[in-house]
Formats: sequence, structure tokens, C-alpha cells
Amino acid sequence: MNNQEMSVVEHLSELRKRLIITLVAFVAFLAVGFTFTKDIYAFIVKDLDMKLTVLGPSDILWIYFIIAGVFAIVCTIPIAAFQLWLFVKPALRPNEQRLTLMYIPALFFLFVGGLCFGYFVILPFVLKFLVGLGSTMFETMFTTEKYFEFVINMTMPFAVLFELPIVAMFLTSIGILNPVALQKIRRYAYFVLIVIAVCITPPDFISDFSVALPLLLIYEISISLSKIVYKRRLKKELEEESVYEE
Repeated sequence: MNNQEMSVVEHLSELRKRLIITLVAFVAFLAVGFTFTKDIYAFIVKDLDMKLTVLGPSDILWIYFIIAGVFAIVCTIPIAAFQLWLFVKPALRPNEQRLTLMYIPALFFLFVGGLCFGYFVILPFVLKFLVGLGSTMFETMFTTEKYFEFVINMTMPFAVLFELPIVAMFLTSIGILNPVALQKIRRYAYFVLIVIAVCITPPDFISDFSVALPLLLIYEISISLSKIVYKRRLKKELEEESVYEE
């Protein structure tokens, strides 16, 4: 019993260590993000036909924190993933350790890819529709706070959803998930993804289809990759059992 309690204490201590390292990295990248805030801001608003306005001094500080915060999140992802890998590493076989370590750069690139998809594909669709909807009724003027909230809402969900294939592979490799489970919940997953697509796009079929199709494709890719990892895992387990029996 004491050994089990010590094991739990050690695991909690290790988890705290990994969380602290991740938090320190986030704060460090947040500080770096403040130095690039003006450049990032200029890139985001370069295609706007109007100049954004602020309603008070606190809005300026809010924009700095939002831009630096997103920058810090993106840069912290590889470090957070590596700390997670170090935490679960003792429970993995040597071959699983090498395999799961390869997921870390993929997590980063897929997150960035999701951001780019949301920014370059979804955002122009929705913004053009909404501006056109009120062009004859209102004088268009965006505040910086509202516009950046809109940009975040159009990009961050896709950044998270694009991580699904790697998450599915990782969970399959450590035995928590399998492709059969993903196939069983396919219809529910499709429904949720289609609802997401309809909610964040203009109310026309082309826009809905343009967003829903990539999301459904991501889910199918997740199932296919999970199958590959699952088959390799089963094959490895059978080989180890045969060696043990001999």
C-alpha cells in the first residue's frame, strides 16, 4: 500500500514538474510575442479596406495580450507535447517511445495548418458575406477588439480540429483508442462536424460544403491512421508473445 501511495505521489510530482515547465515556456513565449505584436497586427489587418478603431486605452492592451497569447500558444505546443511524452514515457515500450516522439512536430504543423485554413479559407468567406449583408444598411466600422475576437473564432477551432489525426494516432499507440471505436461514433462525429461547419459559415450550401468536407476528411484520415497504428501495435504484441513462448 505504501509503495502504491509513493507511486501516486511520484506521479503527481512528475505531472506538476511537467506543467511548471510548460507554463514557464508559455510565459517566455508570451514575452517574446509582445516584441512581435506590431508585425503580427500589420499582417492580420493588411487586407482590410478600413482602419480599425479602439474605444479606450484598455482595448490597446487587450490586443497586445491577445496577439502575444496566440503566438505563445502556437510556440508552446511542441514543448507541451514533449512534456506530455516525458510524462507517459515510462509506461511505453521502447518502440512506442520512438513512435510517439515523432508525433510532436506533427502536432505543431497541424495546429499551424488549421490556423492557416481558418484564416485564409474560412475567414474571407464569412467576412465577405457579413460585410455584404449590411453594406446597404450600415456604415461599416470595426473596432479592433471585435475584429480580433472574430478572427480568433474563425481560426482557433480549426487549429484544434486539425490535431485530431495525431491525437487519434497517439491514443491508439498507447492503447486508449482504437479504429473500431472511431468507426462506431462516426455518424455522431459527422453530425457534430457538420453542425460546426454550418454554425461558422454563411448560410449558403457552397460555404457549408467547403468547410464541412475538410472536417469530415480529417475525421476519415484519423480513422485510417488509427488503423495503421493499431495493426502495427497488434503485430508487435504478437511478435513479443511468440518470442516469450519460445
